[in-house]
Amino acid sequence: MTEGGGSCMLVAHEFPDKLNTVGHPLDGHDMRVIDEEGNELPTGEIGEVVGHSIAMMTGYLNKPEKTAEAEWYDSTGKRFIRTGDVGRFDKDGFLTLMDRRKDMIISGGFNIYPSDLEEVLRQHPDLLEVTVIGVQSTSWGETPVGYAVLKPGADTTAENILQWFNGQVGKTQRLNRVILTDELPRSAIGKVLKRELRDQFQELFGVLD
Repeated sequence: MTEGGGSCMLVAHEFPDKLNTVGHPLDGHDMRVIDEEGNELPTGEIGEVVGHSIAMMTGYLNKPEKTAEAEWYDSTGKRFIRTGDVGRFDKDGFLTLMDRRKDMIISGGFNIYPSDLEEVLRQHPDLLEVTVIGVQSTSWGETPVGYAVLKPGADTTAENILQWFNGQVGKTQRLNRVILTDELPRSAIGKVLKRELRDQFQELFGVLD
């Protein structure tokens, strides 16, 4: 982040069983995980990652409100920068990143992490690429929707995929629908543009029940 904060490093050859993580905070870097109310969370719990290091911005130029939104202070007054990433530390102190905070889905009061759903959806044998977004719902606030690209030659339907997926997960993680597409919109560095998908969905379907 150009704003600064904390950084991690994974020495992959020393910890081959931790390749799903981004490693430990570097020396002199202090990283924590906090909840929606700004309370620090214990090991294993999921929340927003915040970081402190010698390299941190003073603030955004002439934007004190935006600066305040980017900051978090611990009980001693130590200043941290919010990363916008959702993650958790394991018992060995390794940090796993889950999602971007803005992509988290709050459905019926439950926090749903798209990466958890994508991991399940990716296991379907006919799917080449997948992503999950949250869309507006009058009943739930938000509800998850899956987008998927079929493998060449695959012969299945969105409804079959939906039924398969919802049979794999708990009630609070079920997808509202699956939409098949020829390709997922991506940025220049290959990141799926979820905001673009949300805008497309809103334009086509509006707010769901």
